Amino acid sequence: MQTWHWVRHGPTHERNFVGWRDVPADLSDLRMLERLSRLLPQKAVLVSSDLQRSSATADAIATPARIRLPDRKDLRELHFGEWDGLHHSEVSRRDPELSRAYWETPGDVVAPGGESWNEAATRVNRAVDAICEEQSARHVIAVAHFGVILTQVQRALGVRPEEVFKHKIDNLSVTALHHDGQRWSVGAINTLP
Repeated sequence: MQTWHWVRHGPTHERNFVGWRDVPADLSDLRMLERLSRLLPQKAVLVSSDLQRSSATADAIATPARIRLPDRKDLRELHFGEWDGLHHSEVSRRDPELSRAYWETPGDVVAPGGESWNEAATRVNRAVDAICEEQSARHVIAVAHFGVILTQVQRALGVRPEEVFKHKIDNLSVTALHHDGQRWSVGAINTLP
């Protein structure tokens, strides 16, 4: 059994869409980072998205017993395309029907110049499957993004995309998912240190 400990990166304080835009995380709450590190297994492999908000968060919780793997582009947040950097209200005015469909009936709805939920989930599933094959470690700590983590919660629960959006994934929270070699199951969602 392999357990994945999904950690959402530190807060960005952005009020606009942040997908592949590379913005830093606020990692000034050292006590919270220390509690987070204690909550996670000490002996594990540690991987993150290549976006700095995730990579820096992973570096902040790295220890000598956690084997740091190279950052991965395929663990990036949902690709919002032309919406990245815009406020929700701007997106609603610009693309009212499309933006509503993107959140209310995700799946194959594509953000302009971006990707659909299903495309993102396929990308992340491939990355996770590759890491599972490459790593025999019992524990994997993966620092990533809201959407990325939800794709894996959806996979473990076997629910439709719109159902998984009911789950909250806070910054610096941990979501534990178990893989027995064939199936995924949920240990805990959105545990705060």
